Amino acid sequence: MFTFRCLAKYTFLACKVILRCVVILSQHVYIVAYIGYAFLLLPLRWLHPKLYWTVEGILFKWLIAIVASWGWCAGYTVTETGEDISGILDDEAVVMVNHQSTGDILTLMTCLLDKGSVMPNIMWLMDKLFLIAPSFGPVSFFHGDFFIQQGKQYRDSQIKLLRDHLLNTYCSRYRKWIVLFPEGGFLRKRRTANQRYARLNNLPMLEHITLPRIGAVKTILSTLRDPTTVKGAQNGPTCTRVSRKTLKWVVDITIGFPGYPDVRPMNLQTWVGGWREPTSTTVHYRYYPIKDVPTDPDDLTKWMYQRFVEKEHMLSHFYSTGKFPTHSQDSRITDEPRKVELCIWKILAINASYIVLLWTLTVLYSGILSPLLGWFQ
Repeated sequence: MFTFRCLAKYTFLACKVILRCVVILSQHVYIVAYIGYAFLLLPLRWLHPKLYWTVEGILFKWLIAIVASWGWCAGYTVTETGEDISGILDDEAVVMVNHQSTGDILTLMTCLLDKGSVMPNIMWLMDKLFLIAPSFGPVSFFHGDFFIQQGKQYRDSQIKLLRDHLLNTYCSRYRKWIVLFPEGGFLRKRRTANQRYARLNNLPMLEHITLPRIGAVKTILSTLRDPTTVKGAQNGPTCTRVSRKTLKWVVDITIGFPGYPDVRPMNLQTWVGGWREPTSTTVHYRYYPIKDVPTDPDDLTKWMYQRFVEKEHMLSHFYSTGKFPTHSQDSRITDEPRKVELCIWKILAINASYIVLLWTLTVLYSGILSPLLGWFQ
């Protein structure tokens, strides 16, 4: 029965969603400040590249913190479990994550914010569709992320483009962690086809995960794991810093959403609107030394399949008990699950900083650039 109390409840919810959307849309103006200063400081890129990419990384991290705060303010929290990765944050690593929705990216943004220098120096591999996203696209493109074109007809060309990107962008911009989703798409879209493929090829049948695609991982490992075998990209500058960009770890992250059997992965729309009840997403960490990862392509495929079969068992345990299982390497297991907390004062300070940056950019344009443009006209 629809009562006055129900009307008041839904009216309040609608007002909250509208207010949140207005605030978040207004924060998108900060992207102008990010790109504007990235261009204004371009001379520094040639004079002192390390300093330039350090400044760019800070501005990038601030934007990520703002995006993470959207969910955190609505009660969408992240809890971390598994192995303690604090000792490898300054090392180069490739990160494999299961993929269920756009909420996976937002969850990673939240939990990697307080991981030392990871976020300013991160490189994402994502679908090319994200390039046209008004929030992710321009920032990710300038930051140096790699956008993958899906489809068998593009596979060979994308592998070459990825290798060139690693040598010419990942190395020269002092990046550390490379994050990718080996499944190649959302679980709900790929599960049926993946199970059919597994049945035809006598491979494990998976329910909470899909078998990974190996191409991108194979390219990353073959390009960056051994500096003595890496040469410069064709038709591009040789990467002279590869010796300092040798991968040291493979970090395996498993994301679990609550509510089994009615699992509702967080998505970008919910993150922005905030209409869903507060919930906590759990992130589980494992990591492996790069020397333990096979170099032979067939052995690497088997190794990757084994990792994702383990993810299947871990998620089955998580959905039945509400927590991930522990592993044999007890010395690397965190003592207690850790809830990721954001500082409201830092978030407010970041917003204030971007407002100041945007204002100074406007002053620079109106006071310097605008007269110059008028003089040329």
